[in-house]
Amino acid sequence: MTMITLLLLSLGLAMDAFAAAVAQGAASRPNRKTALRMSLAFGLAQAIMPLLGWALGIAFAAIMASAAHWIALALLTILGLRMIKEGLDRNPEEPMKELSLWPLLVVAIATSIDAAVAGITLPTIGAPIVLACVVIGLTTSLLTYPGVYLGALVGARIGKWAEVLGGLILIGIGIKIFVAQQYFGG
Repeated sequence: MTMITLLLLSLGLAMDAFAAAVAQGAASRPNRKTALRMSLAFGLAQAIMPLLGWALGIAFAAIMASAAHWIALALLTILGLRMIKEGLDRNPEEPMKELSLWPLLVVAIATSIDAAVAGITLPTIGAPIVLACVVIGLTTSLLTYPGVYLGALVGARIGKWAEVLGGLILIGIGIKIFVAQQYFGG
């Protein structure tokens, strides 16, 4: 896996958290504490979840070996389509309150489930797991923090399109993995 592919995967996975941060910023009066809490919670969840997915991938490596590129394509496409659908279905006018600790953790985990699923594919594409987790977590943190402030500036409507873009990026990565493995052997 090239660093560019890992960065694109990280960006795609971070879009749920970015969308949530933008929506939160649009619905509340953001401050540094809120932005930092969201950034840390989302980044940590996004860094841990691929590790869980990776462990599952390792446990079932023999089964996945012959169909790894098909599995990666299917999982990333399903995730991407789900993100696109949720982004398009999102009501930008729906009011939100500032998240307290427990709801923040729930949202952080919910927006990082796709990172766990993507983590399953990491062994099949040769991504070093520690590097992948760090890059995914940092990318999410770095996008979430300004996302809160961006939401306050432009409103919740951009959150919808950020999630759609994230879905498209994940689908593109799935297609790249499939084509590289199917036609070029890796």
